[in-house]
Amino acid sequence: MVKPDLQRFVDRRRVRAAILAAEKTTDAAISVSIAPHVEGDVHVAALRALHVRARAGARGRGAVHFFVVPSRREFAVVGNASAHEQLGQATWDRIVTIVEEYFRRGDPTAGLVAGVEEAGRTPARHFPRQGAPKA
Repeated sequence: MVKPDLQRFVDRRRVRAAILAAEKTTDAAISVSIAPHVEGDVHVAALRALHVRARAGARGRGAVHFFVVPSRREFAVVGNASAHEQLGQATWDRIVTIVEEYFRRGDPTAGLVAGVEEAGRTPARHFPRQGAPKA
């Protein structure tokens, strides 16, 4: 069961809208999950969540997952092998910095939205949306 305060942690509609907008520009899958509690390393839990969501198995397709644990005041941004290979550590560091800045200000929704937007812009160069109309 999700705790009521966890449901209020972010505006899920705004985050979902950001994901849908970002995925219009890239074939990379972008997802977000908020966990009430995690035992062990948050990064490892984020990688498990990425795999459970079946995002990591898309061959040649990037996948980015934001994993937030409010009770520990921690989060991780992870990608599958394709995304990590194409984007590199500097991209992950930049996304984490963006999200962290908003989280520190007490605005987790804006942090996730900004992170998702950046996660959509960067993969679009490496995983452009297939079948998208040419501008």
